[in-house]
Amino acid sequence: MPIETAETRGPLRLGVNIDHVATLRNARGGLHPDPLRAAHLAIEGGADGITAHLREDRRHISDTDITRLKNELTRPLNLEMAATDEMLEIAIRHVPNACCLVPERREERTTEGGLDVIGSAKTLTPFIARLQDAGIRVSLFIEPDPRTIEAAAEAGADIVELHTGRYCNLALAHDAAGVAHEVARHAEAARVAASVGLEVHAGHGLTYNTVRPIAELSEIIELNIGHFLIGEAIFGGLPAAVRRMRLLMDDARNLYATRRTAKARV
Repeated sequence: MPIETAETRGPLRLGVNIDHVATLRNARGGLHPDPLRAAHLAIEGGADGITAHLREDRRHISDTDITRLKNELTRPLNLEMAATDEMLEIAIRHVPNACCLVPERREERTTEGGLDVIGSAKTLTPFIARLQDAGIRVSLFIEPDPRTIEAAAEAGADIVELHTGRYCNLALAHDAAGVAHEVARHAEAARVAASVGLEVHAGHGLTYNTVRPIAELSEIIELNIGHFLIGEAIFGGLPAAVRRMRLLMDDARNLYATRRTAKARV
Protein backbone atom coordinates (compact mmCIF):
# COMPACT_ATOMS: atom_id res chain seq x y z
CA MET A 1 0.00 0.00 0.00
CA PRO A 2 1.53 3.36 -1.00
CA ILE A 3 2.00 5.83 1.82
CA GLU A 4 0.03 9.04 1.44
CA THR A 5 1.79 12.36 1.82
CA ALA A 6 0.43 15.72 2.96
CA GLU A 7 0.17 16.68 -0.70
CA THR A 8 -1.89 13.61 -1.75
CA ARG A 9 -4.41 13.64 1.10
CA GLY A 10 -7.78 15.24 0.55
CA PRO A 11 -9.49 17.86 2.74
CA LEU A 12 -9.91 17.11 6.43
CA ARG A 13 -13.20 15.25 6.91
CA LEU A 14 -15.70 15.78 9.73
CA GLY A 15 -17.73 12.94 11.19
CA VAL A 16 -20.57 14.02 13.50
CA ASN A 17 -21.63 11.71 16.33
CA ILE A 18 -25.39 11.91 16.93
CA ASP A 19 -25.53 9.68 20.06
CA HIS A 20 -26.70 12.39 22.41
CA VAL A 21 -29.71 13.29 20.35
CA ALA A 22 -30.80 9.76 21.24
CA THR A 23 -29.80 10.38 24.87
CA LEU A 24 -32.24 13.29 25.01
CA ARG A 25 -34.97 11.27 23.32
CA ASN A 26 -34.50 8.35 25.72
CA ALA A 27 -34.64 10.61 28.78
CA ARG A 28 -38.37 10.97 28.23
CA GLY A 29 -39.18 8.13 25.87
CA GLY A 30 -41.03 8.37 22.60
CA LEU A 31 -39.60 9.34 19.24
CA HIS A 32 -38.46 12.96 19.67
CA PRO A 33 -35.83 14.20 19.00
CA ASP A 34 -35.01 11.90 16.12
CA PRO A 35 -31.31 10.96 15.60
CA LEU A 36 -31.89 10.41 11.88
CA ARG A 37 -33.19 13.97 11.49
CA ALA A 38 -30.10 15.16 13.37
CA ALA A 39 -27.91 13.19 10.95
CA HIS A 40 -29.54 14.89 7.97
CA LEU A 41 -29.11 18.33 9.59
CA ALA A 42 -25.44 17.58 10.33
CA ILE A 43 -24.92 16.69 6.67
CA GLU A 44 -26.69 19.91 5.69
CA GLY A 45 -24.15 21.77 7.81
CA GLY A 46 -21.16 20.10 6.14
CA ALA A 47 -20.61 16.74 7.88
CA ASP A 48 -18.83 14.20 5.70
CA GLY A 49 -20.12 11.24 7.69
CA ILE A 50 -22.20 10.22 10.69
CA THR A 51 -21.01 8.28 13.73
CA ALA A 52 -23.26 6.35 16.12
CA HIS A 53 -22.23 4.19 19.10
CA LEU A 54 -24.42 1.16 19.72
CA ARG A 55 -23.73 0.25 23.34
CA GLU A 56 -24.43 -2.99 25.11
CA ASP A 57 -27.00 -1.29 27.37
CA ARG A 58 -28.55 0.73 24.48
CA ARG A 59 -28.41 3.87 26.62
CA HIS A 60 -28.74 6.14 23.61
CA ILE A 61 -28.56 4.73 20.06
CA SER A 62 -30.92 1.80 19.49
CA ASP A 63 -30.91 -1.08 17.01
CA THR A 64 -33.76 0.62 15.15
CA ASP A 65 -31.68 3.81 14.89
CA ILE A 66 -28.85 1.85 13.24
CA THR A 67 -31.26 0.29 10.75
CA ARG A 68 -32.74 3.66 9.80
CA LEU A 69 -29.35 5.38 9.60
CA LYS A 70 -27.94 2.68 7.34
CA ASN A 71 -31.00 2.64 5.09
CA GLU A 72 -31.52 6.40 4.75
CA LEU A 73 -28.19 8.21 5.16
CA THR A 74 -26.65 10.01 2.21
CA ARG A 75 -23.16 9.91 3.78
CA PRO A 76 -21.02 7.08 5.24
CA LEU A 77 -22.06 5.57 8.57
CA ASN A 78 -19.35 4.86 11.14
CA LEU A 79 -20.59 2.39 13.76
CA GLU A 80 -18.78 2.61 17.09
CA MET A 81 -18.99 -0.62 19.05
CA ALA A 82 -17.29 -2.98 21.46
CA ALA A 83 -15.55 -6.06 20.08
CA THR A 84 -18.25 -8.52 21.16
CA ASP A 85 -20.06 -11.35 19.37
CA GLU A 86 -23.37 -9.46 19.58
CA MET A 87 -21.94 -6.34 17.96
CA LEU A 88 -20.14 -8.36 15.30
CA GLU A 89 -23.43 -9.94 14.23
CA ILE A 90 -25.15 -6.54 14.10
CA ALA A 91 -22.32 -5.00 12.07
CA ILE A 92 -22.26 -7.83 9.55
CA ARG A 93 -26.03 -7.61 9.17
CA HIS A 94 -26.01 -3.85 8.47
CA VAL A 95 -22.59 -3.41 6.79
CA PRO A 96 -21.79 0.20 7.76
CA ASN A 97 -19.01 1.98 5.89
CA ALA A 98 -16.74 1.51 8.91
CA CYS A 99 -16.71 0.11 12.42
CA CYS A 100 -14.67 1.80 15.13
CA LEU A 101 -13.84 -0.65 17.91
CA VAL A 102 -13.81 1.02 21.31
CA PRO A 103 -13.36 -0.11 24.91
CA GLU A 104 -16.68 -0.30 26.71
CA ARG A 105 -17.14 -0.54 30.47
CA ARG A 106 -20.39 -0.77 32.34
CA GLU A 107 -21.47 2.39 34.17
CA GLU A 108 -19.03 4.69 32.35
CA ARG A 109 -20.57 7.97 31.21
CA THR A 110 -18.54 8.04 28.02
CA THR A 111 -15.72 6.03 26.46
CA GLU A 112 -12.71 6.47 28.72
CA GLY A 113 -9.27 5.79 27.26
CA GLY A 114 -8.19 3.86 24.23
CA LEU A 115 -8.49 0.22 23.30
CA ASP A 116 -5.88 -2.20 24.73
CA VAL A 117 -4.71 -3.41 21.35
CA ILE A 118 -1.49 -5.00 22.61
CA GLY A 119 -3.23 -7.03 25.32
CA SER A 120 -6.16 -7.98 23.07
CA ALA A 121 -4.30 -8.75 19.83
CA LYS A 122 -5.20 -12.46 19.78
CA THR A 123 -8.93 -11.75 19.89
CA LEU A 124 -8.89 -8.49 17.91
CA THR A 125 -7.07 -9.89 14.88
CA PRO A 126 -9.75 -12.45 13.86
CA PHE A 127 -12.51 -10.01 14.85
CA ILE A 128 -11.09 -7.38 12.50
CA ALA A 129 -10.74 -9.96 9.73
CA ARG A 130 -14.39 -10.98 9.99
CA LEU A 131 -15.55 -7.38 9.66
CA GLN A 132 -13.27 -6.79 6.68
CA ASP A 133 -14.49 -10.00 5.03
CA ALA A 134 -17.98 -8.46 5.17
CA GLY A 135 -16.72 -5.35 3.35
CA ILE A 136 -16.42 -3.12 6.43
CA ARG A 137 -13.40 -0.90 7.11
CA VAL A 138 -12.12 -1.24 10.67
CA SER A 139 -10.89 1.53 12.95
CA LEU A 140 -9.38 1.14 16.43
CA PHE A 141 -9.90 3.90 19.00
CA ILE A 142 -6.52 4.17 20.72
CA GLU A 143 -4.23 6.33 22.80
CA PRO A 144 -1.60 8.26 20.78
CA ASP A 145 1.10 5.68 21.51
CA PRO A 146 3.53 4.33 18.85
CA ARG A 147 3.60 0.79 20.29
CA THR A 148 -0.20 0.61 20.22
CA ILE A 149 -0.22 1.93 16.65
CA GLU A 150 2.22 -0.74 15.54
CA ALA A 151 0.06 -3.38 17.22
CA ALA A 152 -3.02 -2.01 15.42
CA ALA A 153 -1.24 -2.36 12.07
CA GLU A 154 -0.16 -5.91 12.92
CA ALA A 155 -3.75 -6.79 13.89
CA GLY A 156 -4.87 -5.74 10.41
CA ALA A 157 -6.77 -2.51 11.16
CA ASP A 158 -7.41 -0.06 8.33
CA ILE A 159 -7.64 3.04 10.54
CA VAL A 160 -6.64 4.29 13.98
CA GLU A 161 -8.61 7.02 15.73
CA LEU A 162 -6.43 8.89 18.22
CA HIS A 163 -8.11 9.58 21.56
CA THR A 164 -7.92 13.36 22.14
CA GLY A 165 -9.64 13.33 25.53
CA ARG A 166 -6.56 13.96 27.66
CA TYR A 167 -5.47 16.82 25.42
CA CYS A 168 -8.92 18.43 25.67
CA ASN A 169 -9.04 18.03 29.46
CA LEU A 170 -5.65 19.72 29.83
CA ALA A 171 -6.78 22.55 27.56
CA LEU A 172 -9.88 23.01 29.71
CA ALA A 173 -7.61 23.21 32.78
CA HIS A 174 -5.44 25.87 31.02
CA ASP A 175 -2.36 23.64 31.41
CA ALA A 176 -0.21 25.07 28.62
CA ALA A 177 2.72 22.71 29.19
CA GLY A 178 0.44 19.70 29.29
CA VAL A 179 -1.34 20.80 26.14
CA ALA A 180 1.95 21.25 24.28
CA HIS A 181 3.06 17.78 25.36
CA GLU A 182 -0.20 16.18 24.22
CA VAL A 183 -0.15 17.94 20.85
CA ALA A 184 3.40 16.66 20.34
CA ARG A 185 2.27 13.14 21.28
CA HIS A 186 -0.55 13.29 18.75
CA ALA A 187 1.76 14.65 16.06
CA GLU A 188 4.23 11.81 16.56
CA ALA A 189 1.48 9.20 16.75
CA ALA A 190 -0.07 10.49 13.52
CA ARG A 191 3.30 10.33 11.75
CA VAL A 192 3.91 6.77 12.95
CA ALA A 193 0.43 5.65 11.94
CA ALA A 194 0.72 7.13 8.45
CA SER A 195 4.18 5.61 8.02
CA VAL A 196 2.84 2.08 8.58
CA GLY A 197 -0.03 2.58 6.14
CA LEU A 198 -2.88 3.34 8.56
CA GLU A 199 -5.48 6.01 7.89
CA VAL A 200 -5.46 8.44 10.83
CA HIS A 201 -8.54 9.88 12.52
CA ALA A 202 -8.90 11.67 15.87
CA GLY A 203 -11.63 12.59 18.30
CA HIS A 204 -13.14 12.82 21.78
CA GLY A 205 -13.90 16.06 23.60
CA LEU A 206 -12.95 18.42 20.76
CA THR A 207 -14.53 21.89 20.82
CA TYR A 208 -14.25 25.13 18.88
CA ASN A 209 -11.41 26.13 21.22
CA THR A 210 -9.42 22.89 20.96
CA VAL A 211 -9.88 21.67 17.39
CA ARG A 212 -7.23 23.79 15.66
CA PRO A 213 -3.98 22.15 16.91
CA ILE A 214 -5.34 18.69 16.05
CA ALA A 215 -6.72 19.81 12.68
CA GLU A 216 -3.30 21.22 11.77
CA LEU A 217 -1.73 17.73 11.90
CA SER A 218 -1.57 16.88 8.22
CA GLU A 219 -1.56 13.10 8.67
CA ILE A 220 -5.00 13.23 10.31
CA ILE A 221 -7.71 13.06 7.65
CA GLU A 222 -10.87 12.84 9.76
CA LEU A 223 -12.14 14.23 13.05
CA ASN A 224 -15.13 12.71 14.85
CA ILE A 225 -16.98 15.17 17.09
CA GLY A 226 -20.31 14.69 18.81
CA HIS A 227 -21.23 15.81 22.33
CA PHE A 228 -19.97 19.37 21.91
CA LEU A 229 -21.77 19.92 18.61
CA ILE A 230 -25.05 18.51 19.92
CA GLY A 231 -24.73 20.82 22.93
CA GLU A 232 -24.06 23.85 20.73
CA ALA A 233 -27.06 22.91 18.59
CA ILE A 234 -29.33 23.77 21.52
CA PHE A 235 -28.35 27.42 21.18
CA GLY A 236 -28.02 27.93 17.44
CA GLY A 237 -29.09 24.82 15.58
CA LEU A 238 -27.08 21.81 14.43
CA PRO A 239 -26.29 22.95 10.85
CA ALA A 240 -24.84 26.21 12.20
CA ALA A 241 -22.77 24.39 14.82
CA VAL A 242 -21.38 21.99 12.22
CA ARG A 243 -20.65 24.82 9.77
CA ARG A 244 -18.64 26.70 12.39
CA MET A 245 -16.62 23.59 13.28
CA ARG A 246 -16.09 22.87 9.59
CA LEU A 247 -14.80 26.43 9.09
CA LEU A 248 -12.35 26.16 12.00
CA MET A 249 -11.05 22.82 10.72
CA ASP A 250 -10.61 24.13 7.18
CA ASP A 251 -8.88 27.29 8.39
CA ALA A 252 -6.44 25.20 10.45
CA ARG A 253 -5.63 22.90 7.54
CA ASN A 254 -5.25 25.81 5.13
CA LEU A 255 -2.90 27.53 7.58
CA TYR A 256 -0.75 24.41 7.67
CA ALA A 257 -0.61 24.36 3.85
CA THR A 258 0.31 28.06 3.74
CA ARG A 259 3.12 27.55 6.28
CA ARG A 260 4.42 24.56 4.33
CA THR A 261 4.46 26.54 1.06
CA ALA A 262 6.22 29.49 2.70
CA LYS A 263 8.84 27.17 4.21
CA ALA A 264 9.48 25.55 0.83
CA ARG A 265 10.15 28.96 -0.72
CA VAL A 266 12.78 29.91 1.86
